[in-house]
Amino acid sequence: MIQGPTDPAEEAQLLQAYADGDRAAAQALARRYTPLVYAHACRMLNDAGEAEDVAQEAMLRLWRQAPGWDVHGGASIRTWLYRVTANLCIDRLRKTRPDGLPPELEIADGGPGAETRMQDTARRLALEEALMQLPDRQRQAVVLRHIDGLGNTEIAQIMDIGPRAVESLTARGKRALTALLSGQRAELGYTDDTVQTS
Repeated sequence: MIQGPTDPAEEAQLLQAYADGDRAAAQALARRYTPLVYAHACRMLNDAGEAEDVAQEAMLRLWRQAPGWDVHGGASIRTWLYRVTANLCIDRLRKTRPDGLPPELEIADGGPGAETRMQDTARRLALEEALMQLPDRQRQAVVLRHIDGLGNTEIAQIMDIGPRAVESLTARGKRALTALLSGQRAELGYTDDTVQTS
């Protein structure tokens, strides 16, 4: 998902170059991390407009940190951004909880047939609605692990908890999602022989 160096020292050098006025470094960092931050915020908030605001705020906070970024502090820029993004999302969710189904996202032409698109949309909406019913920390752990594909160690750093706590949150979140979605299997087009991936 992220192109280029992910070594914290190399990332910090890019950030320092930005702090020193290098526009190319700023553009490289923005191209690398803004899509990641936006996608994570979308999954956490289930609202594209709110996710854009969160992505902008997270990147602004990174720019403010640039002059004093600690190369040897241990956290990578990616880990730091995930943590900031998640915290911004949780703050927004605590202020206003969405009710009802999430807004539809546009589907590009030239893709699968209408029936497949409708079923995929129904599945996505059901998952998003179920995710929004999880407690904030469970949702964050499930999204980071099973949607963003991060490992437990990085999730633990992002959430500022231990790896065992990540495993516990993820397991409880998956069980809750299974319970929330179990009554919708037929409606969503799943049969006993349908293979589901996590």
